Amino acid sequence: MAGQFPFRPRPQVQGNNQNNNNAPQQQRDARGRRPQQENPNRINDEITAPVVRVVGENVEPNLVLPIKEAIKLADEMELDLIEISPKAEPPVCRIADYQKFLYQQKKKAKEIKAKQVKVVVKEIRFGPQTDDHDYNFKLKHAENFLKEGAKVKAYVFFRGRSIVFKEQGEILLLRFANDLEELARVELMPKLDGKKMNMILAPKSKK
Repeated sequence: MAGQFPFRPRPQVQGNNQNNNNAPQQQRDARGRRPQQENPNRINDEITAPVVRVVGENVEPNLVLPIKEAIKLADEMELDLIEISPKAEPPVCRIADYQKFLYQQKKKAKEIKAKQVKVVVKEIRFGPQTDDHDYNFKLKHAENFLKEGAKVKAYVFFRGRSIVFKEQGEILLLRFANDLEELARVELMPKLDGKKMNMILAPKSKK
């Protein structure tokens, strides 16, 4: 069969399932490809660049080919030509099994997402004249939050005329930061915002 075609066309769906092992038939179009709108990459004859740089296993380094020759090379290897860097000069294309390529990309994205640290912010609310019992209760909660790796947004809410006690609110927040200095660093010093005075504490890095 290969001897009849200097360039073997992409497989047809009708009566030919030999190259459909990598994806369900219903997910491919009449030329044996996944519909273009589902592809995050252009592949095979969807690639419009006249010349491309080809990479992949068993591909010689710095190989630059006209697009037809690159597709032919991928076809001879029974793989796909996948455009991975369309803005490069010339665009870079990888020869690989496209379904395996997509799987590896999704797996890599999941691994990166799993490694990303999710920042959790817990809020602790005080009044400007919080008593010691309530203060110590909230201090304990803040300690637990910081040990779990969460940030703490402590704030004093001034209701009505209690705004006259804003200096007391600032003193209370600074005391709070001082009592937590072994576990936290101050990311935002006490700052008045409307009826709230906010302070943000972040957990110290573990050595």
